[in-house]
Amino acid sequence: DVQLQASGGGLVQAGGSLRLSCAASGFTFGDYVIAWFRQVPGKEREGVSYIDCGDGNIHYPDSVQGRFTISSDNAKNTVFLQIDSLKPEDTAVYYCAAVKAMGRWGLRRILVEADEYPYWGQGTLVTVSS
Repeated sequence: DVQLQASGGGLVQAGGSLRLSCAASGFTFGDYVIAWFRQVPGKEREGVSYIDCGDGNIHYPDSVQGRFTISSDNAKNTVFLQIDSLKPEDTAVYYCAAVKAMGRWGLRRILVEADEYPYWGQGTLVTVSS
């Protein structure tokens, strides 16, 4: 079965950097898109970075362009999220999630909505102090 384990969160000062990890198991890594979402209590879960682990296609929403970098180590079935220039507004629980990359017509695509992702890790808390 699909399992995802998010780790690497912690308390950091504004302007610092953090690298989160998502260790995946139980599925063919290259068949999936793995994404990072974050959530603050009372707000909608927000996608911040996405990677197709098969073809390497990456998507970032405009809100995080330039500060977030997603990457994968396919040999280790792990996806990373490097966050630079952290801001207090980045404080959230960060979750990794997975969905099959192949659409119904045989084309790979990245889905961006949280409710399109059936597989989720437990989340890791990032707290950014000012």
